[in-house]
Amino acid sequence: MKLVPEIGIDLGTANIIVYRRGKGIVLSEPTVVAINTSNGKVLSVGLEARDMLGRTPGNITAIRPLKDGVIADYTTTLKMLEYIIKKTCGGPFPFRIRPTTLICVPSGVTNVERRAVIMAAKQAGAGQAMVIEEPMSAAIGAGLPISAPGGNMVVDIGGGTSDIAVISLGGIVLSQSIRVGGNKLDEAIIRHIRNAYNLMIGEPTAEEVKIKIGSAYPLEQELRMEIRGRDLVAGLPKSVEITSDEIRDALAEPVRQICEKVCQALEITPPELASDVIERGITLTGGGALLRGLDKLLMEITDIPVRVADNALNCVAIGTGRALEELDAIRASGAVTSL
Repeated sequence: MKLVPEIGIDLGTANIIVYRRGKGIVLSEPTVVAINTSNGKVLSVGLEARDMLGRTPGNITAIRPLKDGVIADYTTTLKMLEYIIKKTCGGPFPFRIRPTTLICVPSGVTNVERRAVIMAAKQAGAGQAMVIEEPMSAAIGAGLPISAPGGNMVVDIGGGTSDIAVISLGGIVLSQSIRVGGNKLDEAIIRHIRNAYNLMIGEPTAEEVKIKIGSAYPLEQELRMEIRGRDLVAGLPKSVEITSDEIRDALAEPVRQICEKVCQALEITPPELASDVIERGITLTGGGALLRGLDKLLMEITDIPVRVADNALNCVAIGTGRALEELDAIRASGAVTSL
């Protein structure tokens, strides 16, 4: 008798990461799908499709089917999930056993958006499909003692949303969600380069700038890099050199919004749990947590210790895998829901 595969999916706006129980992370690719618009056929998913962004001919379009952490294009998301389940769990139906699937969703999603994720997973080939809130999964993946009677604050900064939650006794006591994440940081960089240099760059270049020289707090040694794009005046290719301090200024607004949301969450945290948070500190997870100096800036603003979780980018996916191992206990706390 074949064992039913169990997979946890971090269905992010920017990246999709899959954790298979017993095997660890088996897939980590950008959430991009390339489609032939003439016949609706999916040409590629993930890394290959991301390389096509901004480079496709008229009959091919490369799109991100998720926006702000929720499904924006149901049909494309369905095709993407079919590809993911097939790639991580083996051949086509009916030869493959339908896997038990646990998918992360932002804490601020509506019941309709939650239901859409579950339905898409089932139509894509999942057997039992469930969802778990991202901050809970991130806390599990970061190794926080969530089942103990004490407050743990986790800030998960993804591509589309930033989720802040205080967790105690295996449940979320309070949560805040803001639709600001890595994509908004990229947009801020694109806007700055356009305004300052009359240069148009694409999303991949903006993301590269963010990773290589982006920061939220002054660096000991400022960084520089050269970027290439299209001159909006002459219409010709052009290259310019930019510095980390100007990119920090460009990122100031979205970073401020995230910090303000963290402060709002701290303001409504019950006093006993707030004292636990002061003692235990705030844990940052998600790709946005890797922005240089973000932990220092938050520490300066809140006067609370802040740490970036180990393997912050994969915390949510790892958390879904661990949640599958203790599904009954997690479900009893109300953190996991299904249809």
